[in-house]
Amino acid sequence: MNSRKDQLKAFDRLLDIMDDLREKCPWDRKQTMKSLRHLTIEETYELGDAILEGDLEEVRKELGDLLLHIVFYSKIGSETGDFDIADVANGISEKLISRHPHIYGDVTVDSEEDVKRNWENLKLKEGKKSVLEGVPASLPALVKASRIQEKVAGVGFDWEEPRQVFEKLQEELGEFQQEVEAANQEEMEQEFGDVLFSMINYARFLNINPENALERTNKKFISRFQFLEARAKEQNRNLKEMTLEEMEKIWQEAKGETL
Repeated sequence: MNSRKDQLKAFDRLLDIMDDLREKCPWDRKQTMKSLRHLTIEETYELGDAILEGDLEEVRKELGDLLLHIVFYSKIGSETGDFDIADVANGISEKLISRHPHIYGDVTVDSEEDVKRNWENLKLKEGKKSVLEGVPASLPALVKASRIQEKVAGVGFDWEEPRQVFEKLQEELGEFQQEVEAANQEEMEQEFGDVLFSMINYARFLNINPENALERTNKKFISRFQFLEARAKEQNRNLKEMTLEEMEKIWQEAKGETL
């Protein structure tokens, strides 16, 4: 691995390159924070995909892409006189120090849960009116639900054990089924949301990341369905013309061949 000196040298090199690109490249010169925003989101998802795939070489590449965006935003901030990369780095350093009094102060903690509770309480002392202020409004609903539950649990608003959460989930499923039988569309959607929220909460108690779990299932389904398509093509068949029984037979074969 590279030494700290080499790491700092590499980062300094990136800053020099960013300066050059901002000055000399027509595309880089015209970019703004808003024009980069959607690209940053895309890069973040690509990093997430690489992590789920366990492809460390791709993780390295995607981290580089994301680091470039951080440097890019900081460069734009320096041009407007609002902040630069040093302000960004110092800002997060100060936050980490203040949020870890059990490392940089005299606070004692016994567990990860103690650390989480301290973190949320410190944020409230810093002036936040709600522990939920830190949940971005634009997060995808599933991820947002996870973050909401983690944050309120950090201040003690939580179930005591998984069994209680599972019982709540069963209760929500029963209420959802009642609305299905009543054919009340609006109430069905509301109760379905409650079911999902409870499922996500149960996953948290089982140390399952619901976003990762669902994406793994997405990838598994895609792989198996594409296997089904390939088999049908080999047989000169059209999926629309095949029976469910015929497709199910190939699907079972796919389960043995794919993820």
